Amino acid sequence: MRWVALFGGLFLLPDVLAVKSQDFKTCSQSGFCRRGRALSTRAKEASSSWKSPYSVDPSLVTVSPKEAIAKAAVKSSLYPDIKFSLEVRVHDDGVVRVRMDEVDGLKKRYDEAASWALVDEPTISNTVSWTAGKKDLRAVYGVKKEVELIVQYEPLKVSLLRNGKEQVVLNGQGLLHMEHFRNKEPPKEEKKEEETKPEGEVAPDAGAEQVVMQVEPEAKVENPRAWFEGDSEDAYWEESFSSWTDSKPKGPESLSIDITFPNHATVYGIPQHATNLALPTTTGDSPTFSDPYRLYNADVFEYLASSPMSLYGSIPVLHAHSADSTVGIFHAVGSETWIDIGHSSEKSTETHWISESGIMDIFLMPGPTPEAIFAQWARLVGPTPLPAQWSLGYHQCRWNYVSSDDIRTVQKRFDEDDMPVDVLWLDIEYAEEHKYFMWDKKNFPDPVKMTNDVAAVGRKMVVIIDPHLKRTSNYPAYQEATERKLLVKTKSEDEYEGWCWSGSSAWLDMFNPATWQWYIDLYKTDKRDTWSWTESTTDIHIWNDMNEPSVFNGPEITMPKDNIHHGGWEHRDIHNINGMLFSNLTSQAVMSRTDPPQRPFVLTRSFYAGSHRFGAMWTGDNLGTWEHMAVGIKMVLANGVGGFAFAGSDVGGFFGNPEPEMLVRWYQVGVFSPFFRAHAHIDTKRREPFLLDEPHKSIVRDLLRLRYSMLPIWYTAFRETSVTGLPVVRPHYVVFPKDKAGFELDDQFWLGSSGLLVKPVTEKGATEASVYIPEDQVYYDYFSNHAYRGSSKGKNVTVPAALHQLPLLLRGGSILATRERPRRSAPLMKFDPFTLRVALSKTGSARGELYLDDGVSYSYRDGNFIWREFVAEQPQKRTLRISNKDLGKAQPEKAVDSAALTKFDPTNAFAKTVKDVRVEKVVVVGLSGKPSSVKVEGSGKQLAWEYTLGVAAGEKKEGTASVLTIKDPKVLVTEDWALSIQL
Repeated sequence: MRWVALFGGLFLLPDVLAVKSQDFKTCSQSGFCRRGRALSTRAKEASSSWKSPYSVDPSLVTVSPKEAIAKAAVKSSLYPDIKFSLEVRVHDDGVVRVRMDEVDGLKKRYDEAASWALVDEPTISNTVSWTAGKKDLRAVYGVKKEVELIVQYEPLKVSLLRNGKEQVVLNGQGLLHMEHFRNKEPPKEEKKEEETKPEGEVAPDAGAEQVVMQVEPEAKVENPRAWFEGDSEDAYWEESFSSWTDSKPKGPESLSIDITFPNHATVYGIPQHATNLALPTTTGDSPTFSDPYRLYNADVFEYLASSPMSLYGSIPVLHAHSADSTVGIFHAVGSETWIDIGHSSEKSTETHWISESGIMDIFLMPGPTPEAIFAQWARLVGPTPLPAQWSLGYHQCRWNYVSSDDIRTVQKRFDEDDMPVDVLWLDIEYAEEHKYFMWDKKNFPDPVKMTNDVAAVGRKMVVIIDPHLKRTSNYPAYQEATERKLLVKTKSEDEYEGWCWSGSSAWLDMFNPATWQWYIDLYKTDKRDTWSWTESTTDIHIWNDMNEPSVFNGPEITMPKDNIHHGGWEHRDIHNINGMLFSNLTSQAVMSRTDPPQRPFVLTRSFYAGSHRFGAMWTGDNLGTWEHMAVGIKMVLANGVGGFAFAGSDVGGFFGNPEPEMLVRWYQVGVFSPFFRAHAHIDTKRREPFLLDEPHKSIVRDLLRLRYSMLPIWYTAFRETSVTGLPVVRPHYVVFPKDKAGFELDDQFWLGSSGLLVKPVTEKGATEASVYIPEDQVYYDYFSNHAYRGSSKGKNVTVPAALHQLPLLLRGGSILATRERPRRSAPLMKFDPFTLRVALSKTGSARGELYLDDGVSYSYRDGNFIWREFVAEQPQKRTLRISNKDLGKAQPEKAVDSAALTKFDPTNAFAKTVKDVRVEKVVVVGLSGKPSSVKVEGSGKQLAWEYTLGVAAGEKKEGTASVLTIKDPKVLVTEDWALSIQL
């Protein structure tokens, strides 16, 4: 164990490499999950004659004459007096929303989860019409009327079909159970022995319909309520875990629903979990995990590298995939949720979702391709916004840089060793007694000057702001929050007190609208009508940690579920949403410091669906182990499935002291992570890259320079994500959705649409790596130009992977634009020339894009950007033509949001600032022969070039490819031009 000095005393932290699993519930220790799973078990044991008690009253079905909205009354045969409402909507892009809630109940279920996740209220289709029959309600839509939605009345079942094949089915297994609100009955008096029923017999409850549920061929149950709900009130009104007791004033209110994908055997998503991208099973024969996947944002110290345990974030979205189609669902619920995954056959997937509270609010995304799913998802929750370009550079952090001089020394060492870095970070020790917004003046006496010194070479700083407020009279933020009644309350309506880094702490209630502007004002750099963070500058951006929230002395290291938030909602109802509101308001606060607003950078640990709109995330307190390095890649890919593209894991691992080999390999992972940060625990040795011995220092320097040379590629990929919703780093199934051999592939991935295929090495002592090529195409080693040949059936190729070698292939048919001049930070590269790398396909063609804007403002929304397309083609047999043309006026057919493009003017203000930026080199790989002439079209002047003989793109053999290097063609990025290469 380790003791850390906190709040005037010592606090015990867990052993390194030893997650304290006993601090967190399993399903069997969670009453509502236990009840839901028990129902599933009973249902599976029952015969096929058993059916769900929920049904639609056909006489109370109504449909909108103008919009695709249908409403119906739902009843339960178990509780005829309890009423439920069902609403089904079809959006104009084909997404289906299914909502069910209790009507006129004793209390109200939380129904606001979707309002926090959705970016706008979806537009309802006005072209879909319903057909109401005696047994069901149907809607047919799609370009070819290929999509059909069926709401079956009895038992209630909702099915989405494409071309007659079921894609998604709700309640097909009959596990729907919305626990209605009820009053707590007083304990029953013990009956006399002679009146006691025989053992095992339970008298029916008054008012229940006397239906008989067949459980086994020879056994019948005459009390369906007891069979369906269990024969005891299991954790209905209170529940204990360890030393804590959770009171449940509203009683049982859980929601259980089975969601089946009858023709999809592989599922992805529901981040955040440390496991494979293709989610392993939790039920059925030989399941990988015995517990369901849990979504309950938690501070899991030193988490396992393979587990269904909940971690810091929860995005309840799932993709189901097959070679024929991809579909998706989003379960908009903010409470603790458990998800079982199993297979009833080789081609189907069964899932069971059990949530503690909330209405049923499920979105069915029909696809039918991954590209379509991501667009549908982005239209719901918004695409990833364009980040500040500097935030795609390298971030250097540790717990903690101890002083202003320490920060200056770190910056100096990066410069002395010619290593680029864009952001220096400060963890919690910068703040006086962990009172955020207040500097520790002993160690940071000159915060503004320190920040300005960092910013002098284009760099930024990020400092941590956690959600807990130290409960002390000399902390203005706490005092004002108390006076304004902005703090979370206990079940007794008192101010909630817990323990975190600040010691005795209180938590802001971000669900209270009165908190919002007050919190934003804390970030002001000048005093106005409130206390504010005066010793700060606009070059400081923010890191939100511990926002699950993490409470050291709370149940499961978080806040009690019966705490009260604004509106009277219990913490149990909104737990998974809590962290998102904190990063949302922080993002607004940082943005408000500039006029006109500039793009903020906010890093969050806790997140929910829609959190990607407010910044980046990282995978939390990982370990410095090979296993955590490998699973971090899978977690970042899974977050991309959830729409959170700006993601990464701590390079080197937060805990431990990785050996130089591991640290180098981790930098290779980080260089190809959207968010690229090195971080370390306070007990670790200093491991900044400039401290490494040779050859490791030079290897990491080269890796950092590689990242910076590729910043135009990353920025272009983020621009595409911001328009289409596609993730920045893409798993195999997204790029090659029909290739069954790659459905479970998650140790290699693609960088946007660039054609770059990355296979990081995550094994000790490796000297080579196997890369899967899914197609009959040529792929080039990025560094050596070695040509590898794929196959139409898929093929594994072995590539060199010594410590200094990163397996990185470039697909034939791609053109990359890079900036090869080493700089200290990304903003200093603004006017640097470009190098074009043209990787010819086997047919001798190639294509690529480049997107540029000022990287910090929102002026791109007014058309201030550059968007160019590079094309290599053979108009004649012995001629290769490489052209640059404008894409700015193009309107992508599948764009989620192309509003910025409609205002484009090629002579916009930004384009004028970079009008002299040129292409200084063109490298053509895989040319079929030595040129006889290379020139700019329209000019008779021959260009200088060099040619190295090698394998041509169209050949079948492997080996080092031919390389043509055209030196300084003096063509401008912002203008149309063409190079003509005669062979």
